[in-house]
Amino acid sequence: MRYVLLILIVILPLTAFALLPEEQLANPQDEARARHLATELRCLVCQNQSVDESDADFAITIRSIIREQITAEKSDAEIRSYLRQRYGDYILYAPPLRGATLLLWGAPLLLLIGGIILIIATRRPHRRPRRPHRRQGKAP
Repeated sequence: MRYVLLILIVILPLTAFALLPEEQLANPQDEARARHLATELRCLVCQNQSVDESDADFAITIRSIIREQITAEKSDAEIRSYLRQRYGDYILYAPPLRGATLLLWGAPLLLLIGGIILIIATRRPHRRPRRPHRRQGKAP
């Protein structure tokens, strides 16, 4: 238990240093907006990390694009749209509901239904129909 706690103490603060000091905007409101947008975007290089948490080169590039767009006074929707056109819907943690993303949105429900069916199918006893008992010997 002590080792787990020690590992958590060492690893958890590392995500706080993902943002490089030279990346920050001078205006605190713009910086907060950039950080919020970065939390809504998925790093395509890392496994299930937001652009804000990741220190991969891709995430650094996306954060700089976000800050450039904010400096150019683009709205949040315009920034998301720009990044979505450039990198696809997968960059968004909440992609829009369209034909191409329908499976992405419906997959958890399909997996849940499939799991329930599998559990019911394996838990239900399979009964064989009983055959009448045959007597050995001659019939009267």
